[in-house]
Amino acid sequence: MSETGSLPADLHVRRDRLVELLRGRQARGDLGPAAIEQHLAHSLAFAAVVAVPPSRAVDLGTGGGVPGLVLAALCWPSATWSFIESRRTRAAFLREAVGELDLGARVEVLERRAEEVGHDPTWRAQADLVTARSFAKPAVVAECAAPLLRVGGHLVVSEPPAAATEDAGRAERWPARPLRAMGLGPAMRHTGPPALAVLELVELSPPALPRRVGEPARTPRF
Repeated sequence: MSETGSLPADLHVRRDRLVELLRGRQARGDLGPAAIEQHLAHSLAFAAVVAVPPSRAVDLGTGGGVPGLVLAALCWPSATWSFIESRRTRAAFLREAVGELDLGARVEVLERRAEEVGHDPTWRAQADLVTARSFAKPAVVAECAAPLLRVGGHLVVSEPPAAATEDAGRAERWPARPLRAMGLGPAMRHTGPPALAVLELVELSPPALPRRVGEPARTPRF
């Protein structure tokens, strides 16, 4: 769906409005300086590494709308999404964008910390897919994402290009032993561009995870 010409007619209008919304957030500093088309392509690359369309998905730290808003607007029309965004102004933008893109029936914006959402039975162990781009360091992403996934679900994370070009670099960023303690299998490499790491939940995350708000970042597990 990354090529405009391949979009069904009804999605052309949605895509055009999405581009306007993303440009507005870029002007406010919520998106990097890359061209909007690059942000779209980067976001759509997440869909390319997902073998089975998700029924329920979560985006960590959706911020200015990537990748969650792009994926919800242009991919998997039957998937429901939860956007986790703790910052008030960005959450307000996302709620407005969801309304303007006519996604309200299947997208919710959670103005909460991911550590809190991970212990809420409404979302814990429910997601087929969790996505993250520029959310946090790998240890924090893993600890916040794993409790949200059902067994067999996948975490897809945007990676710095240099970290994905060498197996040793990948292993250092995503060490197998602490990941397994969270219920996650080994990270699989997709060099892209963009570079992505894909991890499957192989057993339910321990009940104690995620730890209290801020603790995953203060004392990361790896």
